Amino acid sequence: MHQKSFRHRTTIISTQVDVMGWDAAIGRISDWGKLHESRYVCFSNVHSVVTAAFDERFGEALNSSDMCTSDGAPVTWMLRQLGATRQPRLNGPDLMWRYLGVEAERGGKVYFYGSTPETLRLLTARVKKAYPALTIAGTYAPPFRPSTPDEDEAEVRRINDSGANVVFVGLGCPKQEIWMANHRGRIHAVMIGVGAAFDFHAGLKTRAPEWMQRNGLEWAYRLCQEPKRLWKRYLFTNLPFLVMGGAQWLSSRITGARPASLPPVVATSHLDDTLATRPPGPKDFRISQLTS
Repeated sequence: MHQKSFRHRTTIISTQVDVMGWDAAIGRISDWGKLHESRYVCFSNVHSVVTAAFDERFGEALNSSDMCTSDGAPVTWMLRQLGATRQPRLNGPDLMWRYLGVEAERGGKVYFYGSTPETLRLLTARVKKAYPALTIAGTYAPPFRPSTPDEDEAEVRRINDSGANVVFVGLGCPKQEIWMANHRGRIHAVMIGVGAAFDFHAGLKTRAPEWMQRNGLEWAYRLCQEPKRLWKRYLFTNLPFLVMGGAQWLSSRITGARPASLPPVVATSHLDDTLATRPPGPKDFRISQLTS
């Protein structure tokens, strides 16, 4: 029987984002991982919250997650404007690296799922060098297509047999969020969708300078790096965020609503908490996998 936990979330456009600090986020993930609870963690940025507003399946995956942090600077700024004045930006690459450091001291086991074999090789080498006490229980780069049912069962069995406490999932948004939602209750570990963090920590891509990250300009740096891939994403997500986020901000100024300043409440989910430790039944929340 799980003890009741408290959760503090605030809606940004249509996505429920957790109000929490670094220690609370990493501590909660570590506690879940020790017990091999089947949980999943998402990161919310401009792209994800705008996509969620128009894609019901993806929005449900985010809002059904066990933790959804403020990954992007604009999302973090919105939380501060809505009352969480000290909310830090809890982004995927930094949370991943901080968690690895904490777990290295505790003898934790992690698994890397996603990306390519070469990226995973470079990532594993760098993590082992930085945290030699950490156990990398396994890695797997799935094919760039939907897995067959037999392949999926083999992947789940491989991860569970590894004994990993946490599985870092690098499939990219929104595929990784859909994948994690589909595998809650089947994978006995905490799944964390970290997007491009594998490439950053493997040394294949560079992150924006600190001053750009602090001022919400990381998107511009990434756009300069990958203009052909990202220009359409930013065009169709940044502008809608300015409109929808601006409307929410203006409404909060007029009404004085500051929901992020309210106290946390007992955590509830549209999944019963026992799903964290049992296989899902036919009536449990399921989302169809996206094709590549």
